Amino acid sequence: MKQTATANGPQLTVVDSKLMKRVFYVFAALAMLSVAISLGGKWLGRSIAMAGYTDDTTIHEVVIGNNVIAVPGNVTRFDQARRDGIASRLDLYLRYPEMDGYSEAARNDFNHTGSSKRIIFLSFERQVMSRDMSGRFAPIYSALIVQPGTPGPGGTTFYGFSEKSGYFNEVLAVANRRGKDPFVARCLSGPSAAQSLAPCERDILVGDNLSLTYRFPMEFLGDWQALDAAIAAEAARLLKTGR
Repeated sequence: MKQTATANGPQLTVVDSKLMKRVFYVFAALAMLSVAISLGGKWLGRSIAMAGYTDDTTIHEVVIGNNVIAVPGNVTRFDQARRDGIASRLDLYLRYPEMDGYSEAARNDFNHTGSSKRIIFLSFERQVMSRDMSGRFAPIYSALIVQPGTPGPGGTTFYGFSEKSGYFNEVLAVANRRGKDPFVARCLSGPSAAQSLAPCERDILVGDNLSLTYRFPMEFLGDWQALDAAIAAEAARLLKTGR
């Protein structure tokens, strides 16, 4: 910094140009940092608000055995599974009866903030049993339940399990279907059912040696025929190969 003066006038200060450049660079860097923090904060805020959900509908092709499952990202439950490639299992979730994935409009339903439960959880994996849950009723479940049952919603009957069955705090929901094996689902009972978002479980065989297990709120049992048909139709829509 240099100082000069006139004979009768006040002193004037001349600032070194190098110092001015340094000050300029510091302020520029601070401005860029401020923008970065602002943008990063917005991104992080959105990430936290999404809580693991995504509204991205990009289709990913997931291969399980001889099956290709083409599924949108917002239907895929876990972030690491939102990719193309081979997997041993694929977990999804859907809103019922819309059968859609996460979106801003569906946020409250997926966050379970409303008074009603509307989310179904689905898992695709290779078939390990020769029969699905309906097919297992006659050879397996019928020997493990306690007769008589009690009436349930939608024409179903609830059966308790015997002590030797190993199914504790569970009941079996069964409904007859003309010309087919009965509709069968296992459901939690008592406090466990009240605390669960999806206390009922059923599995069906789909695709090429693929098992689809879906878990749902007990309130949906009253509409079990439409529910089961919707699940089968959605599986057929997502599967691009297989039988």
